[in-house]
Amino acid sequence: MPLPRFDRLPAERRELILGVARRHFAEHGTEGASYNKIIEAAGVSKTAAYHYFDGREDLLVAVLDGVLERLLDALGPWVPARDEADFRSRFAAGSASLAAHLRDHPEDLALADAAIGRTPAGPWLDWFGALVTDGQRLGVIRTDVDHGLLVSVTAAVIQAADAWALARMTTEPLAEAADLPEGEASAQLWSLLHGLWRGAATAAATAAGEDPTNAR
Repeated sequence: MPLPRFDRLPAERRELILGVARRHFAEHGTEGASYNKIIEAAGVSKTAAYHYFDGREDLLVAVLDGVLERLLDALGPWVPARDEADFRSRFAAGSASLAAHLRDHPEDLALADAAIGRTPAGPWLDWFGALVTDGQRLGVIRTDVDHGLLVSVTAAVIQAADAWALARMTTEPLAEAADLPEGEASAQLWSLLHGLWRGAATAAATAAGEDPTNAR
């Protein structure tokens, strides 16, 4: 984390330094970015830099903490839903907001995996923990699988789905990208997770000879 002297800098100066560092880490990777080039681009002398950070890793942690904070701000706090329809609506709104943030902030997208993976247990998984707990309360999410496993898998699926949707927008020809109707990516994500969350109910319906699509 930054040293106390960094926190005493004006907010604009702190953001400039972190913004330059974020750009370098996003462009060159968390392992490849040069600390000396970062501080030079930010207009910080080597002497001053070591008054602000213990070193390169300290600066990287500060950048990744900022990325994670913005991702969580995009999601917004999970608010308990009234029923399954409200749960789905809240989930769709949160995932759409996160995808939009990543689309509009490519540096955060480039560093998202590193920011999330830096703290295996922390505020990121706490958000999904609240979502899974609420879904189980409503009967939307199965209870026969370990809660922590469901939380981790749900978070991983959403992260992968966001990367998939953004890749379509940035790498495929416009004509092909247009083949995915508006809202279809969100619908596919919900279908994927709903199958995961309700796997026990679907399996039971299949074993009973019922149409599994009718299983809640």
